Amino acid sequence: MRIAVAGGTGLTGRLVVDALRADGDEPVVLARSAGVDLTTGAGLEARLEGVGAVIDVSNIVTTRTKPSLSFFQAATSHLLAAEERTGVAHHVALSIVGVDRVDFGYYLGKRRQEELVLGGPVPGTVLRATQFHEFAVQTLARTGPLVLAPSLLAQPVALSEVARHLVDLAHGRPLGLAPELAGPEERLMMPDMVRRLKRVVGDRRPVVPVRLPGAAGRAMAGGGLLPTRPGPRGTVTFEQWLATRRPDPR
Repeated sequence: MRIAVAGGTGLTGRLVVDALRADGDEPVVLARSAGVDLTTGAGLEARLEGVGAVIDVSNIVTTRTKPSLSFFQAATSHLLAAEERTGVAHHVALSIVGVDRVDFGYYLGKRRQEELVLGGPVPGTVLRATQFHEFAVQTLARTGPLVLAPSLLAQPVALSEVARHLVDLAHGRPLGLAPELAGPEERLMMPDMVRRLKRVVGDRRPVVPVRLPGAAGRAMAGGGLLPTRPGPRGTVTFEQWLATRRPDPR
């Protein structure tokens, strides 16, 4: 099957592309490097010719409401319009467990994305997943004398398993809002995950928990991003994932 991946050059997108190739599918990357601008729609229709499904893992790095809303409104609208014109039969979008319960700036953009997909002209599926194991890597990668880690209670899942599930969904019938995907183990605080990763890779900086102000911070720390419904669970624990990491040679 010919399946397009919006954001196919990012961390998640590369794993989705790998999973598609492992299945014998033909991935079509939708990214600026492939001549596509999701925020304007430029180059989309030409890349979507002959595509049966689209997996959207495109993203913007922001915590603020306005840029998040602007990006997801534009990118999703252009994708859906181009898919309708080219006969794409299924649009699959990755979202976040708890995005409807926590009023955080970035999440408001993701909510708008969900609304567009679920009410759009192309049959759609939205997969909400919990935080990835890899979020600890992204947190530790930030420069500075301290590692600032959000006080966030998570049931983390391996990103490779998220990618695999997105591909499986793309091959199936549109589900609307799909059952939530979460990790297999006990619930973990993000600062503790970062500390455990820090020991494995040899980073000596102290980890400082940071709680976001207001109701959003209370919700994140208190379990607002945990799954509340039955759904698929990953098999790779955080400890197993840690065993695949390597110490920093520095």
